[in-house]
Formats: sequence, C-alpha cells, structure tokens
Amino acid sequence: MAEMRLIFQQIDLLELGLCRRMNRISRHRAVERFFIAVSRLGDGVFWYGLIILLPFLYGVAGFKVGLQMVILGLVGLSIYRKLKARLVRERPFISWRFIHCGTPALDRYSFPSGHTLHAVAFTTILFASFPAIAWTVTPFTLLVALSRVVLGLHYPSDVLAGALLGFSLAWVSVAFLAVL
Repeated sequence: MAEMRLIFQQIDLLELGLCRRMNRISRHRAVERFFIAVSRLGDGVFWYGLIILLPFLYGVAGFKVGLQMVILGLVGLSIYRKLKARLVRERPFISWRFIHCGTPALDRYSFPSGHTLHAVAFTTILFASFPAIAWTVTPFTLLVALSRVVLGLHYPSDVLAGALLGFSLAWVSVAFLAVL
C-alpha cells in the first residue's frame, strides 16, 4: 500500500502540469458549467436514458444490448470501487490546493475514473451492436473523460486507466455474448 502511494506521488508530479493547465479552463464560469453538466449527465442520467431508449429504437436487440450495458455497468462499478479502495490515490484537488474542484466528487479516491470507465464501456458495446448510434454518443464520451480532469477530479492517467478498463470489460462482454 505504501509502495503504491509512492508510485502515485511520482506519477502525480509528472502529470501535474497538464492537470493544472486543463483545470485552469474551469475558471471560466461558462466552461465550468458546461463540464459540470456533462459530468452530471455522465453520472448515469445520460446512460440510463439511452438504455431505456434502445428497445424503442432497436426492438428486442436493443433490449438485449441495454441489459448487457446494465450488467456491465454493475461489474464496472464493483471493479473500480475495489481498485479505488485498494490503490487510494488522492484526487488532484485534494493533493494540490491550486487545483480547483469544479463539482463535488462522488467518492474520495481518483484511480481509476469510473465515469470514463462506464462511458467507454457503453460506447464500445454500442459500436459492437449499433455503430450508427455509437458515433453519435462518442463525442459525449470524450467530453465525459475530459470533464473529469477539467473539473479537478482526476489526473489524466486516471481517465486513461478508466478508458482502458472500460474498453477491456466491454470487449470481454461482447466476446462472451458472441459464443452464447
């Protein structure tokens, strides 16, 4: 545990400049409000709405993909909570007084980004099932990932780790369903 803290402290220092530059744009009130809205939608509201909409757009296939997204969401939640509890990387705004926290964090630790994990996982599933809608969701996914750093809630590596984990979980899910 102490070894991980030392590793994260070193990574924090490497990422601090980029984190600080990205966070500075949140000092503009309109920009901060925009990213707060994106982040809040990424809390689940956007995804819940999309999951409900899928059966109306794609029938039974949409229902199956929605169910796959719900199950993957629960698996992702379990995994990232365990990782955060074990790795205990402090959020940038906690570690650095000059990092502005744009919106309250949902939990204490930052690694990995759960918002990004879920956004990438859901978008990956959509690409495997309904590419047309996935292309319309992709900009939102990118904004969710960006919002986490801009709002001072995550380091870029938290977002990258969340994206890689979300992508990996989604592809395992897609491959698993393909053999059924």
